[in-house]
Amino acid sequence: MSLPHPDLWVFLSCAAAGFQTLRFMLQKVLSTATLTPTGATFARFVYSAPVICCAISLYLLSTDQRADQPGTVFWAYSVAGGAAQVLATICVVTLFKSRSFAVGVTLMKTEVILSVVVGLILLGEGVGTLALGAIAVGLVGVLLLSTPPEVTGWGWREMWNRSVGLGLASGILFAVSAVSYRGASLEIAAEDPIVRAGLTLAAVTTMQMIGMALWLRFRDRAQLRAVWQARRTALWIGIMSLAGSFCWFFAFTLQTAAYVKAVGQVELVFSLLVSVLFFGERSSWRELMGMVVLCFSIAILVILA
Repeated sequence: MSLPHPDLWVFLSCAAAGFQTLRFMLQKVLSTATLTPTGATFARFVYSAPVICCAISLYLLSTDQRADQPGTVFWAYSVAGGAAQVLATICVVTLFKSRSFAVGVTLMKTEVILSVVVGLILLGEGVGTLALGAIAVGLVGVLLLSTPPEVTGWGWREMWNRSVGLGLASGILFAVSAVSYRGASLEIAAEDPIVRAGLTLAAVTTMQMIGMALWLRFRDRAQLRAVWQARRTALWIGIMSLAGSFCWFFAFTLQTAAYVKAVGQVELVFSLLVSVLFFGERSSWRELMGMVVLCFSIAILVILA
């Protein structure tokens, strides 16, 4: 089997960012209208898990490929990544209720900084000194973004608030999720990266769907009915989630999570366009400055990758 093009992971990361922007846009719409943050999160899994399971099964049959039963390390990474992703998504959707779409997505994007630390701890995949400098620049952008529009001070107490707490929490959790997914995909004994990405995605989304269905069944049964009633929009959340997740997982099989997420920061540009053109939101000069600084940091990381 021929190896993928060495720069394929860059295209996949950009595509994943685009699909993820559309998915978060739809989740913001539903979370402010008919669904709770938990219900909007469940919608992405219930409408995507069955599709990826069928798709990867058909792919294996059509290409006459087989994959050995993954071991306990694969399942450990999958469970950790899946749980972290669920919690991170809930944080982001909750964040959308208090800050604009663009700022919410940007605060979430601290994951690219945190992925370096998590990747080093879990997989031993580090970055160079110049990359660490770029990460420090990115932290300045995060501080600029962390302040609500009505706050004019520059002190730490003014900077810190519930929104930035949710944003950083989602960043940490998404970082754990990304690194765990890369670790899980590397445990599958298959040369074809599509097989590794597809099987990992199928296993994770199925666990997430079952786990959240059980949680809602006992804690918020009304949301199960609400997700079904909102299926015309929720179905598209599942489709966008499936496409984006597959691109992320495919890219993780080709490159370290930190660099994949660094390229994926192009989502900041997508989210700003959606925020202005779709939601009619306006960003303050401070927020725009924070986005510029953070994007500069990301550009440096991409060059160094």
